[in-house]
Amino acid sequence: MPRVSPDRLQARRQQILDGARACFARHGYEGATVRVLEEEIGLSRGAIFHHFADKEALFLAVAEQDAAAMRHTVAEHGLVQVMREMVAAPDAKRIGTQLEVARRLRTDPAFRAAWQPQQASLESAVRDRLRHQRQLGALRADAEIDQVAGYLELVMEGLTAHLAAGLPADRLDRVLDLVEVSVRQG
Repeated sequence: MPRVSPDRLQARRQQILDGARACFARHGYEGATVRVLEEEIGLSRGAIFHHFADKEALFLAVAEQDAAAMRHTVAEHGLVQVMREMVAAPDAKRIGTQLEVARRLRTDPAFRAAWQPQQASLESAVRDRLRHQRQLGALRADAEIDQVAGYLELVMEGLTAHLAAGLPADRLDRVLDLVEVSVRQG
């Protein structure tokens, strides 16, 4: 049997992740049955689960990939930039993943335990960015880093819910300008 190149395997894995992301966003974790995943991704269960142990591992891989992208943006540009990107392209797939993560954190202790390292890493990235901004003199000095981070995280959760509900996003750039000004120095 011919060997499949590592690049081809990685491309197939990414195809599965992209299709699963859309499926979980559209149907939620519970509604994304194996049959629905097969239909949405366009591959057999054997092809899908050759790359992932089970549906739980597949969902976790999608969520981890989204969290890694978010951490990268936070490290480079801050959490408000993540929000700006969500407003600019309210991609229901990524928002759907975030909502499903939030739901499972609330209802699934095993998922909560598995997700803890991702949550801690994202929180650390936000606080590292804020500390860096404070060192540069760009972040207000009258609030603790954890307070500012908590404020931005709450705004992010509200924005996610707003976009997920399909509410208008056309004026949110100005709202995010206000959020950004509220945490800036002077």
